[in-house]
Amino acid sequence: MLLAVDIGNSAIKLGVFDDQNELIERHTLDPETSAAAADHISSPVKKAIISSVVPRLTPLVSASIKSKFNIEPDTVSNDRDLGIKIKYRPIEDAGNDRLVNSATAAYLYGVPCVVISFGTATTIDVVSKDYELLGGLIAPGVKMSAAALHEKTARLPLVEIEGDFSPTSETTDTSIRSGVILSQIGLVETVLSRVEVQIGKPKVVATGGYAEKFAKLCDAIDIVDRDLTLKGLCRLANNG
Repeated sequence: MLLAVDIGNSAIKLGVFDDQNELIERHTLDPETSAAAADHISSPVKKAIISSVVPRLTPLVSASIKSKFNIEPDTVSNDRDLGIKIKYRPIEDAGNDRLVNSATAAYLYGVPCVVISFGTATTIDVVSKDYELLGGLIAPGVKMSAAALHEKTARLPLVEIEGDFSPTSETTDTSIRSGVILSQIGLVETVLSRVEVQIGKPKVVATGGYAEKFAKLCDAIDIVDRDLTLKGLCRLANNG
């Protein structure tokens, strides 16, 4: 059994894969519980791999895995061979998850492709037909956008993202929700239209906590794969 761990800013995702590379156990944890992350796993894990964008949590999760399973987890570094060329510079600044997601989407769904991750931040990454990660962009995610409007103003409330939205909203709550959601849709549609001019029509893969929501709102999204990072880590662990 293989344990794949994706340490993000808002959540830690754990996935256990069997010998046929099927995901058989999955957990999403609060990052503050990182020191006990492995306690949630019931399967007999023999191997583990970690991708992390939160350096302070990596040793805590690693120690938890080592304590429970008596194994040393493999930690993904940005200079690892992922099977694609990477133009991002400096490569040390790129998030592990963005690199793994780009390589995995290219492998599973073909190229050219665009990977959109709707998480704490919304990231968009572009892989050419030559399996080259050309780069991408980083924007505030939906929750971050809503929180910023609340925290940086005197009167705007913190609103839930779920609910009605409209370009002609009649209440403050709905106006904020509409602005946050429609700005994400506008971002995605604008970027994809410009990317298509540059590399041709890509396969568009969405992942992250809000992927399913925005796939329903953006016709250009072809595939939703919420476990894209975990699948990529499984592939990476098996391929060395």
